[in-house]
Amino acid sequence: MRYWGLTDMADVLRLTTALADRYSIERELGAGGMATVYLAQDLKHDRKVAIKVLRPELAAVIGAERFLSEIKTTANLQHPHILPLHDSGQADSFLYYVMPYVEGESLRDRLSREKQLPITDSVRIATEVAGALDYAHRHGIIHRDIKPENILLHDGRALVADFGIALAASTAGTRMTETGMSLGTPHYMSPEQAMGDRELTPRSDVYALGAMTYEMLLGEPPFTGPTAQSIVAKVMTEKPAGLIARRERISPAVEDAVLTALEKLPADRFATAADFAAALADSGPTRTVARSTPSGASAHRPRSRALLVVSGLGAVAAGLALWGWLRPAPAPPVTATYITFAANESLTGEFFTGGVAPDGSALAYIGPAEGGTRRIWIKQRSELHPVPLAGTEGAANPFYSPDGRWVGFFADGKLKKIPARGGGAVTLADVSPQNQWGGWLDDGRIVFGGPGFTLRIVADGGGTSETVVSTDSFPGRGALGVFPLPGARGFLFAACGPNCATSDLWVLDLRTRVPRRLLPDALGALYVETGHLLYTPGDGTWLAAPFDLNSLSLRGPGIPVLEGLARFSFLALSGDGTLFYQEGRAAAGGVPVWVTRDGRATPIDSTWTDDVGSLALSPDGRRLAVAITTGREQNIWIKELDRGPLSRLTFGEGLQIRPAWSPDGRSVLYLGGTLGTTERVYQKRADGTGKDSLLVDLRRTDWAEASYSPDGGWLILRSNPGQSARDIFALRTGGDTTLRELVATPSDEYGPALSPDGRWLAYVSAESGRPEVYVRPFPNTSDGKYQVSVNGGSEPVWAHNGRELFFVNGALQFTAAEVTTSPSFAVGRQQVLFPVNLFGRDNNHSLYAVAPDDRRFAMVQIVAFASGNLVMVENWLEVLKGKLKQ
Repeated sequence: MRYWGLTDMADVLRLTTALADRYSIERELGAGGMATVYLAQDLKHDRKVAIKVLRPELAAVIGAERFLSEIKTTANLQHPHILPLHDSGQADSFLYYVMPYVEGESLRDRLSREKQLPITDSVRIATEVAGALDYAHRHGIIHRDIKPENILLHDGRALVADFGIALAASTAGTRMTETGMSLGTPHYMSPEQAMGDRELTPRSDVYALGAMTYEMLLGEPPFTGPTAQSIVAKVMTEKPAGLIARRERISPAVEDAVLTALEKLPADRFATAADFAAALADSGPTRTVARSTPSGASAHRPRSRALLVVSGLGAVAAGLALWGWLRPAPAPPVTATYITFAANESLTGEFFTGGVAPDGSALAYIGPAEGGTRRIWIKQRSELHPVPLAGTEGAANPFYSPDGRWVGFFADGKLKKIPARGGGAVTLADVSPQNQWGGWLDDGRIVFGGPGFTLRIVADGGGTSETVVSTDSFPGRGALGVFPLPGARGFLFAACGPNCATSDLWVLDLRTRVPRRLLPDALGALYVETGHLLYTPGDGTWLAAPFDLNSLSLRGPGIPVLEGLARFSFLALSGDGTLFYQEGRAAAGGVPVWVTRDGRATPIDSTWTDDVGSLALSPDGRRLAVAITTGREQNIWIKELDRGPLSRLTFGEGLQIRPAWSPDGRSVLYLGGTLGTTERVYQKRADGTGKDSLLVDLRRTDWAEASYSPDGGWLILRSNPGQSARDIFALRTGGDTTLRELVATPSDEYGPALSPDGRWLAYVSAESGRPEVYVRPFPNTSDGKYQVSVNGGSEPVWAHNGRELFFVNGALQFTAAEVTTSPSFAVGRQQVLFPVNLFGRDNNHSLYAVAPDDRRFAMVQIVAFASGNLVMVENWLEVLKGKLKQ
């Protein structure tokens, strides 16, 4: 007897022994990628059953608690075409569930024997499976792995199996990559599932059923290939061939139904499996088919000139990567394609801040590195997989040289360059930790953010740098990008106002060295050969305005040419007219959600649609204070959890931000001031009664963070001086109210958080050249210092039990560090809980709160705010020229 699913006979004996009181295992029925099925005798009921046992590595990833919880959901599915569930559990270390033993064959067995099925049988089986799926969908369950192997045929009747594993495995998230397995089969994966989208809809199952129906009718799936990679590439870039051309007896209505189910965009498919079944059944003479079918040609609707593939974040767990770079066969002059990333090659960070080679042959972006940090990756257009650049660990904001031979970047507080094909990195100049932006001029000089929010210029061979824009030259407090102009005549830059509430676009003429403001409320810009300036107000829309290179001035208003981009992200345009951009939504924040320790997010209130910029959870966990953006203002609101009312607390103009609760939960303090500044700290009763009380009004600086100590005896403050390093202070709430320095060094310090016992201060410092999380004793912070994070860290928050410190590591992963606080401080094991790519982040302040039980977190979920995918549009200048003519 052969047992392929378990590692050796000892495992089989352990399983047999563990189940001996209930089931007698007879033999193996089959093994798949995720489980092994055994024929067994149910001793209690004296009947044959099939026991499906998860592979040990998958069981370890899912976990017994999650598996048994999810399998309980599927046990309630009672439908004539769904294989029922008899039992489930954990035996020894094995996870299993028990189904009826079906004497018959699978649809795969029948297809292997017959190749093509009769049309009537194909339609009947598809209709029965559609009925089962529609029933499951109406109960909130997506199958995720519809394929012939999971369809059993009992007396010719279809039974859908494996809802259990599919549902449980789908909750394992990115940890599926550790098993080397992927949920789904490439031939039947919808495009969104192939790109790793975890939030699948019923339309994904409709796609899989369409692919399976296609195979029943023609003898093969719509897309085939020698490797999984080649299949997924076709799934995302090619349209399936028509059915009638290969089997004339198929009716136009059946062909139309199958091809509609196989549409790339979910919105173009049937909304429900029941709709698909109805379309298959509607094949009478009065049936009207929307697709025009020339004689002998495919009935599939022609594509538009731009091929768009559905969006998704992340990658297939098995490592399928960057399919968007695989171009379809002969395409129209303008094509738009998604670039997706494998889990170990993915875009790191919320926004794309990479660069494209001048000839469009390669893309530089920030991706993961060993040890939880990040580095530069180079994706050659001619290669499937990107390659990391050694020596770029901790890098940020890469940009190409005009000849494409070098990539400039920032790391360890330095401006550096490295050969684009790999080699040793060269240090060029010191930079500001808050101002790491650069641009390479045509004459070989580099403009970059220097210390104190200045802009400096240096030769690309290194040497002495000089200031070209000083802090007193314009009223901004930092650059949000440097954008060179042709001929090294000058450059554009965005000047960020206090707290970056506003940003204006400026131009510097290098002949006069005098900066001049071009546009208010503009964040990024790019000059294009049509003689136009592309710019964005940062809301996801890009406009084009005529621009004179001689006078460096605008010659007319801008018109919208791109919409639906990620807010705050930039464009990259190569010399051959290939455009790269990142999709997203135009929103100031996101929607609050509860997130469990395994990364599963559920809405706090599904009716809540307001964009939240910051939040704080009350000490009892029953209320949430949030800053909600309206136009260019933010005010504080109080939300009763979970479905209680949302009440406005403040009514000020400008910014009222970063709420924090008093220890007794009766009041909320916040930062406020005039538009774009937060120089004061206020407090107001949480029930909305009474007036706003001014707590701190020290006009020598703005205050960007404020919170109480657990006993209420101190206010912890973080300064925002603008032209110098940020520091952390304390102020007693009674008695001696002298401002006391806690951490004030030449480096930046921010993100202060006191431990529940008030004895330890966690904070972020860039003293090593990159942000790391540190802890000092409080209030005597000079008595010691302990580093917690090891490869970058930000946003520290203590667990309520004081035994963990949460933070976001350098690879943007939410991390829990075990800590000991008595009699002294010590750091123990650090556990990565989940990636934070889909959740809002405020690098300078913690944008999440810990529930009182330390088991879940209130976070801001940014839905499609900035996906892990990029869009590549070839020959985009033709699109731009067409829009400019309108």
